[in-house]
Amino acid sequence: MTSAVQLPEHKLLESPNSRTIEIGDWIITARTNPISNATELDALQASLQGMPLPEMTFGNNTLELEHKRSGWRYAFGTGEALRGVKNAELTDGDGGVKVGYSEAWLKSRTGESSQLPMPQTVSTKPFDWTYTTTYPGHHPASSSTSIAWSEADRENSRHEIPLAELTRQDPIMFYAEIPLFEDELHDNGASHLVTRIRVMPTCFFILSRFTLRVDNVLFRTYDTRIYHSFASSPPLIIRETSGWEAPYDRVKLQLPRRTDLTPMTDPTWIAKALTGMPRHVTQENGAGTGWRGMGTKVEVAVLDEKAE
Repeated sequence: MTSAVQLPEHKLLESPNSRTIEIGDWIITARTNPISNATELDALQASLQGMPLPEMTFGNNTLELEHKRSGWRYAFGTGEALRGVKNAELTDGDGGVKVGYSEAWLKSRTGESSQLPMPQTVSTKPFDWTYTTTYPGHHPASSSTSIAWSEADRENSRHEIPLAELTRQDPIMFYAEIPLFEDELHDNGASHLVTRIRVMPTCFFILSRFTLRVDNVLFRTYDTRIYHSFASSPPLIIRETSGWEAPYDRVKLQLPRRTDLTPMTDPTWIAKALTGMPRHVTQENGAGTGWRGMGTKVEVAVLDEKAE
């Protein structure tokens, strides 16, 4: 008989639009709110120099981590994620998707019939209409300390995210799914960013996933994974960022049934299809866009516990 995993001391706090877990030295808060209203959208758009916003923008949604002993904070939020979208003419490395309907899409978002017209004082300018972002989270202004991310040591097993631990059937003490934005690209695909977190007795794990589908052109995924073991001393944070891309037809070949296209709208299936292909296909050649987000990088950071 397998003994039950003992749950560490913790506290759960809930309100209508937020949930918090306090566990050990950590305070983790997930805020999930309705789509931003018109006033909030105007303010966010102005802060982004007039860039048209996604159809579904959850400007008040955030995931926030605070390590009490060091004062370190880390967060995922919609505004910062959208600041990672190229708001200018796309150049080499930006992974621009140039298709005939991109201009029509832009006009649909900035014309007289648009529900989110451009401010009168701002002229329409080029930007990445697919909302591709390689946003890995950020340090909010409230963080009283900053840390330096350094390249992980490939020979050090502590610098790897332990997949075996994450696939164990340990109790999930806290879970949140936080949508940040979504857009259907004028019915030519979909672009969305969702952040998820789960807290287990021994660790927490974050997956923030950007997914892009441009019909008959390409698929693209960009993942940020963050892992922390409560047993690490001094506290160690592991951050892995990975990007994959492949032509639409190449991904379509991975369908279990050729006549059922439903999986191609599922971000989890898309990610599995892309990661299941050879690395040179999805992280080097991609869909021929030259997107700099392809590849995988693992970084680590140590939190300073000197403060009490």
